[in-house]
Amino acid sequence: MVSGKRGVAATAISAARADAISIRGRSLAGDLMRRLSFTDYFFFLVTGREPSPAQREFLDMSLIAIAEHGLTPSAQAARMTYAADPAALQGAVAAGVLGCGTVILGAARLCGELLRETLRREDAGASLDDAALGVAHEYRAAKRPLPGFGHPLHKPVDPRARAMIAQAKTRGVAGRAVAAALALETAAAEAWGKPLPMNVSMTIAAVLADVGVPETIVRGVPILARTAGLLAHLAEEDETPIGFRLAAAAEAAIGHSAPFGEV
Repeated sequence: MVSGKRGVAATAISAARADAISIRGRSLAGDLMRRLSFTDYFFFLVTGREPSPAQREFLDMSLIAIAEHGLTPSAQAARMTYAADPAALQGAVAAGVLGCGTVILGAARLCGELLRETLRREDAGASLDDAALGVAHEYRAAKRPLPGFGHPLHKPVDPRARAMIAQAKTRGVAGRAVAAALALETAAAEAWGKPLPMNVSMTIAAVLADVGVPETIVRGVPILARTAGLLAHLAEEDETPIGFRLAAAAEAAIGHSAPFGEV
């Protein structure tokens, strides 16, 4: 049985023959490889069109901002997996990528939804400040974390977030989404009774929305970016291994709550 939509099965992304490779209707060797950066090519692969200068600049900035953030859970998972099987580089990278979820690194989709809801309320007649405050109070009342706000390390500000917002304003591309993110930051502080700094996930969602980067790309940015960081950790693991030390430190730090069985 074949499920899904009926019709001709086809892909518009790539085709190859003995002497040529076509990507989205363009020659890979004769055109794209000669002109595009990898960021350009990523955008082109997903959308079928080349990015504008602003889209390229802020997509680059986003990828750089979140490629690396120290010994995060994803980096530790990758390094411990690599220590267990140094021949399986791909498995170690996959282990790290699988740790990119909505709690760590992968909140871009939730941030986008939050921005759209805030702007929907503004379109319905509320002021932007009131719309943001209403959303923040609803999240607070439901005891739900506000996506894109707060960070365990970066207080009172996330330097990556501030750098992107400042650059967007300098370039004149900060629009409604950035305004909504800033309004939500103020509203979050009121609803929670303490500052909740905007983190880089919200900034990426807001700035990329304002320059017209499709949501599909925004959701993929953390995965693509962190893959580069994981490869750096695994290259270092080859030279100065710490994977087994990470595992031993975890075992030493965690107690055992059940009685120890004896024969």
